Amino acid sequence: MNDLIDFDVIDEYGPQTYRGTYDFSRDEIAREEVTDAGGNIVIEANVATGDAEAEYVADGNSRFTADLQCSRCLEPYPFAHTSAFHVRFRPRPEVSEENEEIEIAAAEELDVEFYSERTIPLRDLALEQIQLSIPMKPLCDESCLGLCPQCGANRSREACKCEALIVDERWDALKGIRDELQKKKNV
Repeated sequence: MNDLIDFDVIDEYGPQTYRGTYDFSRDEIAREEVTDAGGNIVIEANVATGDAEAEYVADGNSRFTADLQCSRCLEPYPFAHTSAFHVRFRPRPEVSEENEEIEIAAAEELDVEFYSERTIPLRDLALEQIQLSIPMKPLCDESCLGLCPQCGANRSREACKCEALIVDERWDALKGIRDELQKKKNV
């Protein structure tokens, strides 16, 4: 198993296939939604030269498993994600010291990564695929009811006895007006 995507090898021998299975710690993933990084990622990438000069194209798929925390009920749940990816590697353009940002000119450039060295660790590509696979707001179930804002009960598991209608105190000033209108209506 080769853990380095080496562009010089691709130039000399043609397209190459890279495979790896990696475990990542919760700290490496650096996403608070991940409760247990006991899962791993399996990645396979076929890398070939691209159409542009010094461009390389990686097509492949990744499979990631871990436990995530639901953003509504805060309970952990098992998460498994399989996805295909397409990444183009291009040499890092020369930038001035005052402006180190690179502007993306077109939507087609969203899948471009810039390199300054001619080897890319497969593990880094796998970590990037994990970052892309974790939802911004993970849900254990689309119909998850979340936590009761008053007592904190998980409303998907138990019914709480809290008042169903929560009144926003900012509307209290209008309550008097409503009462006055009701009195006039009853006259």
